[in-house]
Amino acid sequence: MTVTIVGSQLGDEGKGGVVDLYGDAADVVARYQGGDNAGHTVVHGGEKYKLSLVPSGAVRGKVGVLGNGCVVNPETLFDEIDTLRERGLEPDVRVAERAHVILPYHRALDGIEEDEKEDLAAGTTKRGIGPTYEDKAGRRGIRVGDLLDPDTLRERLEYVVPQKRALAKEVFGADPDEAFDVDHLFETYREYGERLAEEGMTVDCGTYLQKRIDDGDNVMLEGAQGTSIDIDHGIYPYVTSSNPTAGGATVGTGLGPTVVGQGEVIGIVKAYLSRVGTGPLPTELGGVEGQTPDYDGDQGAGEDEEELATYIRDEGGEYGTVTGRPRRVGWLDMPMLRHAARANGFTGLAINHIDVLAGLEEVRVGHSYELEGEEVLTMPPTTEKWGDCEANLKSFDGWADVDWSEVAEKGYEAIPENARTYLEYVADELGASIYAIGVGPGREETVVVENPYE
Repeated sequence: MTVTIVGSQLGDEGKGGVVDLYGDAADVVARYQGGDNAGHTVVHGGEKYKLSLVPSGAVRGKVGVLGNGCVVNPETLFDEIDTLRERGLEPDVRVAERAHVILPYHRALDGIEEDEKEDLAAGTTKRGIGPTYEDKAGRRGIRVGDLLDPDTLRERLEYVVPQKRALAKEVFGADPDEAFDVDHLFETYREYGERLAEEGMTVDCGTYLQKRIDDGDNVMLEGAQGTSIDIDHGIYPYVTSSNPTAGGATVGTGLGPTVVGQGEVIGIVKAYLSRVGTGPLPTELGGVEGQTPDYDGDQGAGEDEEELATYIRDEGGEYGTVTGRPRRVGWLDMPMLRHAARANGFTGLAINHIDVLAGLEEVRVGHSYELEGEEVLTMPPTTEKWGDCEANLKSFDGWADVDWSEVAEKGYEAIPENARTYLEYVADELGASIYAIGVGPGREETVVVENPYE
């Protein structure tokens, strides 16, 4: 069977930890979209492993697959694999031959274009994700399978690189370097192709995964980022370039929608809200200079709110795994979650970081929006309208900071009563059962209510 793990908010909900939590029952963990912009941390045996491309399950000895919906930077891939090997692990990673390859010119252009966009900057990690997906849609991309065939690789590069060189030089006034040199790129990526072939890493993804399922294996499908930065269902243009939603799991792996639909779809929820980048955020607390609209650091929502934002940011470690940038933080946004529940069809929820909110006298939630004099229960279809929304806040009594390791050991009833009230409100609003509650960074610091594979 399949279990699909989906971020329900703006990314960084703790998806990697949930993959790790349920990973023992999975035989294969497959990423279905995104690239090395998706930083995630896995804690195993007291060790922290920070990954941005290798699927989380590979740390625990599972087969990790990068699906055809991913964009793959071979340099990052092999750096992560080699680092894990140096730390005593032997990750088994397969890569879809239909996945597209990130090349140096993608990264160079990503940085140039992000700087040019200014107010429309999406908070990109400048790792070439968007430009690679653009080339994919423009039918000028280079796929993993092309790296295995030197003649095809040379032909593809000779077609696309002059276009990229002209774009960098004539449009943006940049001085093209070896990132735009056909010979350099050919030699470098031909060698990556040779290593992929020597280590037997490439697969026809859909065929490979379906065979594993037919053989009785459990497959976990892992999304990167979150629903509200899905290119179709998110807060466009402040979005990623692919589909983190559950529908992306089928097109990004080659498994049929009936296969994915017959399995479980678990929505990962952070108990508050966080994001990196510009754009609206109706439940935001305080602000982050350079990201929060019309915020200059000297004027904002008030000293108390700024202190609360700083407290949550520091307690929750709200700084980007890849970039180190401070994240904007806010109360839980229920219209956002209702939108995610509808778009993904959640069968269960994993709610993380309730320990971060411990010790507050009051915890608030954006229950609905006020928009043009009417109460709105879900996100409007345009980001401009979302920016016009005012959050209607609902208050909950706070809960004490307790020994969360002991709570995880004892189970759901050991969670403070006020926190359970908060959790049950979320589950009732979304119409999905709670499968797990994260109360700390490690897998052992999770209250497991239900195992989707059982």
